Amino acid sequence: MKILQISSAQSFGGGERYVADLTSALLERGHEVHIVVRPNSPIPSKIPKLSRRNVSMLPLRNALDVQSAHELARIAKEQRSEIIHAHMARDYPLAAYAARRNPAAKLIITRHVLFQLNRLHGRILSRAARVIAVSQAVARQLNSQRLLPAERISVVRNGVDVARLRKARVNFNSEERAELLRSWALPKGCLLVGSIGQLNPLKGHEEFVRAAALVLTEIPHARFVIAGEDDSPGAGTRLAVSKLIGELDLQEKVRLLGRVDDVGPFLASLDLYVSASRTESFGLGMAEAMACGIPVVATGTEGALEIIRLGETGIITDINAPGELAKAIMLLLCDSKQRDVMGQNAFEHASEHLALPQMVDAVERIYRESHTISN
Repeated sequence: MKILQISSAQSFGGGERYVADLTSALLERGHEVHIVVRPNSPIPSKIPKLSRRNVSMLPLRNALDVQSAHELARIAKEQRSEIIHAHMARDYPLAAYAARRNPAAKLIITRHVLFQLNRLHGRILSRAARVIAVSQAVARQLNSQRLLPAERISVVRNGVDVARLRKARVNFNSEERAELLRSWALPKGCLLVGSIGQLNPLKGHEEFVRAAALVLTEIPHARFVIAGEDDSPGAGTRLAVSKLIGELDLQEKVRLLGRVDDVGPFLASLDLYVSASRTESFGLGMAEAMACGIPVVATGTEGALEIIRLGETGIITDINAPGELAKAIMLLLCDSKQRDVMGQNAFEHASEHLALPQMVDAVERIYRESHTISN
């Protein structure tokens, strides 16, 4: 099929990983994929097999960017696109216009977050051949707004490259771990707890740091790492988290690593993965940790409740409760056998329910079925 993917994202988080992984897999399966992104987008660099001639740069400023809408329609016509697939709310109207100007193309929208949509987006979603929700929680939110018929909403959970992540864990030896810890100025014999995600208040990084302080009073050889960037103007979240680390005198025990390009070694180095988020529509970091065979401690977000099997693949605590989070972390850090069992369970669960090929199969099916649905 001829597929046009659209994303105006300028940072690289879970939604952008979805676009990159989906595009890579579609290319491997013989589809013709063209992507439209903003200048300096990180997405094309994450798709090794994507030819430069199949990448178009547009401003994609906002939902009312008329010039970008016209250019997008032109590109869709030039590429003879059969599918126009949009991934961010501000791109939905532009993609809908391009689909309207190219009647042979079907509009597919993936909804990655739980935030409510406005009336404009509601009208656009009603014209989509299919809306993909990355979790049951997202589907429930869409249904609650009654923006489109329920039968046009399909739940397709995010997929992760289980084979690659498991291989990273299995092949990761003690010398490599020691070298990685040395690069972070951490002792090689420490118990390592980590989290990965864009630095913003919703990810609960301050709660993670407060929990770390409590854990360290009981397990002083534990260490904590946070991977992720703050792309906001002024990097306010990073500054706030750094300040808290200083106030709690944790500079030598909690590291802010910034962007980590290859999550495999990062996750493989961990003894435990923690998500302290206040909201998660899915939780890609948790899924990747599980695929790597790492047990997870997470706050009870919608995403965590959907992908973690309580007591089998991880532990769930209340949101915004550092004390509870600390207790759960200490429970697993003090019991290596339980960590091993949960880690194996997590890997098996990810292999069965969260593998990338399953996601791509489902999206391919939706692409084909969309041509039997009138806009």
